Amino acid sequence: MEFTQGVRFDSFRLSQPTMRAIRNKGYEISTPVQAGCIGPMMEGKDVIAKAPTGTGKTMAFGIPIIEKIDPESEAVQAVILAPTRELAMQITDEMRDIAVYHEGVRLVCLYGGQPIGKQINALKRKPQIVVATPGRLSDHMKRRTVTLGAVKTVVLDEADRMLDMGFIHDVTRILDKIPNRQNLGMFSATISREVMDISWVYQRDPEEITVQATKENKPDILQYRLEVDAEKKVETIARILEGEALERVIVFCNTKGSTERLSKFLELRGIDVACIHGDIPQKKREAVMAKFRAGELRVFVATDVASRGIDVDDVDAVFNYEVPEENEYYIHRIGRTGRAKRHGVAYTLLSDFPSRMRLDDIARNTKNQILVGKLTEDGRVVPAEEKK
Repeated sequence: MEFTQGVRFDSFRLSQPTMRAIRNKGYEISTPVQAGCIGPMMEGKDVIAKAPTGTGKTMAFGIPIIEKIDPESEAVQAVILAPTRELAMQITDEMRDIAVYHEGVRLVCLYGGQPIGKQINALKRKPQIVVATPGRLSDHMKRRTVTLGAVKTVVLDEADRMLDMGFIHDVTRILDKIPNRQNLGMFSATISREVMDISWVYQRDPEEITVQATKENKPDILQYRLEVDAEKKVETIARILEGEALERVIVFCNTKGSTERLSKFLELRGIDVACIHGDIPQKKREAVMAKFRAGELRVFVATDVASRGIDVDDVDAVFNYEVPEENEYYIHRIGRTGRAKRHGVAYTLLSDFPSRMRLDDIARNTKNQILVGKLTEDGRVVPAEEKK
């Protein structure tokens, strides 16, 4: 089924505690993915949902999970798997918001990079909902610090990214250890072959929900491509930061080395900058992201994998210091700006023929309009034909 609009939350016949939490958030109308998924998941059906990033997927599976939890039971009843610790933490926060008036409902978030002893103590408090990265949940299962025999609902969030990142064996091992599962929800921006393989093996007649990117849920992002000599990329970013008066931006690189070099060069220009990539310890990554969310950091440089799960609604602009290697990465990168009904802008810097070809391919396959931009004397970017 395709969904282009939502329905009123009070049409789902939800409990009073859930409706109170939804009203607290100021919501009355569901998003299309919520309209498509809440009903089938409440009925215990398997669901496979293809929806763009930022369309309210957490509430689409979170509301049915919390509605069906038995707070009297001390067994784990639902498992939500996410590809990164950042996304797992974000899901946990949003689930806690939904469960705020449900007495006795407990959640735990399990991810790598945090002392396992702290998580074992949290599991001793008998949570009914476990949000986890696949690797860390596998660790706990091996240690027998978590038991999944009573789990009824499993959700794979950002399933395409999770399988791309090499978690397929952990995911299948976890699913194989949940014998009494009633329903499996899979949420994904793209339905890749790997996602379909998991669906064929583990789902029964799933409800297929497709949410098209419409004007309502498609971010309002002005996209530019800028021809820049390789050695002038840093200077170009610095000039645009000043010329466009950008206060909070994310710059994406393809490699760990690029993130570190770019951060150092920007720092030398007196710009408040920090970077994250896979080799940076988790505590430091969380500290950098907290600083960025709080508006205390002007420029945040990241690789694609490290950036998953950053949920900052008011990023002024995104820079592609290097053209991403995957079309989907481009969508995820630029989707960090233009959120929450704001205007956003994305700049992609091109300095060689292969990067131009890659961007042409991305524009064609993702159906994005990427304007040729020119840098004015005062550091502003305008469409090439409008240069003043």
